[in-house]
Amino acid sequence: MLRGLSTVSFYADDVAAAGKWYAELLGFEPYFVRPEQGPPAYVEFRIGDFQQELGIVDRRYAAHGKSDQAGGAVLYWHVDDVEATFDKLLSMGATVHEKPVERGPGFVTASVIDPFGNILGVMYNQHYLDVATAH
Repeated sequence: MLRGLSTVSFYADDVAAAGKWYAELLGFEPYFVRPEQGPPAYVEFRIGDFQQELGIVDRRYAAHGKSDQAGGAVLYWHVDDVEATFDKLLSMGATVHEKPVERGPGFVTASVIDPFGNILGVMYNQHYLDVATAH
């Protein structure tokens, strides 16, 4: 059911500063920034052989707000049907972390807390499908 890494989301209070830090670490600038003008709320890098996504999101958009503890990353696994997978996870004892949300055309995310306390993200991601098809 889980087809591969789709997107890793990190949260930051200052997305511009975090984007610069990751650009320095990775050696290249993000390919996607929104909004295009003004302070960014989201920046995204494509990394590795399959060009997986590392997104840095304004912490205001985190499903459960700001935490004072380290962490906050949600790993999204690509699935073909977010709603069906989300329902199956709930039926297996997971609890809702974030209900399915359309993030834009071809991008839907959801996350659950598994019975062991881990956050599991699932995502329909057209970019993942395009890369997988090309390989």
